[in-house]
Amino acid sequence: MKKLESSLLNMTLVLTAVTVIMGGILAAVNDITSKPIAQQKEKALADGIKAVMGIDNFVVAETDTLSQTDSKGKEQLFVIYTIENNGQPYGAAIESTTGGFGGDLKILVGFDEAGTILGYTLLEHAETPGLGAKADKWFQKGEKGNIIGKNPITPLTVSKDGGDVDAITASTITSRAFLKAVNNAYSAYMQNSKNIQNGASADAQTGATQQTNEK
Repeated sequence: MKKLESSLLNMTLVLTAVTVIMGGILAAVNDITSKPIAQQKEKALADGIKAVMGIDNFVVAETDTLSQTDSKGKEQLFVIYTIENNGQPYGAAIESTTGGFGGDLKILVGFDEAGTILGYTLLEHAETPGLGAKADKWFQKGEKGNIIGKNPITPLTVSKDGGDVDAITASTITSRAFLKAVNNAYSAYMQNSKNIQNGASADAQTGATQQTNEK
């Protein structure tokens, strides 16, 4: 077989061929893996909602997004999953993100229709292991900083700031960030509820109904 001459044209043709082949391979791999990844995300979300709402069987009646601007002028995006149980309104699970000590702190918090906290889970965080990372347990029912059963109509604050929530030991910044995420989630939930009552879209996107019967 005659060897290709080392010319600019031949090099360009070879590189183009390699690029096309690699692009095809990457597209095939993405097609194969995208569905399992999407299914894994759906299961993680369903498990999270189940945990924060305290129920096994539920329907996500609506999925809305709400944008709000905080006191510093920073835009915050909330995802609101309106929950039904046995055909009846049960409250909502809200995704909320704030800046923690080590980076973004993202939580999923569940509220009943009156705005009482049913539960929460950490979705993402970059807090210090053994300190700020304790937020996943510290504020749960029966723990020192328990917020379950509280209603943030009056914003939740740590005792150091005059509130009644015990901060994580040596992690006041993380505790403040966590409570801010909860307070913001409550505010978004109440605002979204008003928008729905008034028939406004509230910059919302309604998703498909989702149901889980997992135990």
